[in-house]
Amino acid sequence: MRLFTAIDLPAEIRNLLVEVITKLRPLARITWSRPENLHITTKFIGQWPEERLQELNALLAGLTPRARIPIQVRGLGFYPGAKYPRVFWAGVEAPPELTALASETDRALAKLGLEPESRAYSPHLTLARFKQPSGLEAFHKAVVGLGQPEFGAFEADRFYLYLSKPGPGGSVYTRLSEFPFST
Repeated sequence: MRLFTAIDLPAEIRNLLVEVITKLRPLARITWSRPENLHITTKFIGQWPEERLQELNALLAGLTPRARIPIQVRGLGFYPGAKYPRVFWAGVEAPPELTALASETDRALAKLGLEPESRAYSPHLTLARFKQPSGLEAFHKAVVGLGQPEFGAFEADRFYLYLSKPGPGGSVYTRLSEFPFST
């Protein structure tokens, strides 16, 4: 099983992101994220044995209770940069509590033998991935023309454990478990 933890987006924000994707899609031959797959990853787990799923759920359910986390979605960008991009993203702005959730999840999973993250947590929404970044002039121009759009704000009050299954039209994500921040 290929797993990750994530925070879901409200429909209003997802719809605004889909509008931007729809405008930009004809301008570049890149791999676009499926609208239903848009989420804020808090921890990529990777391959996990199905027989240890209950153990993983118990660990995630035992994370520190926390208050809602205010999250703002705004702006667009490229990773590692516009010249040779691998990822086209929408920005996620949140207080340190979001990073704390990702860090606590990472530390807890290390106790189960998962390799801890070596990079700092950088929340974002992956809108597209580039395999061969070329012929992107019109795409870059359109992105610059959009400025730094505001997609909205919300308060996250839970996260989910997801299963990721690769498919011909891209990965399909299935919610396996839900973890409210406080009881």
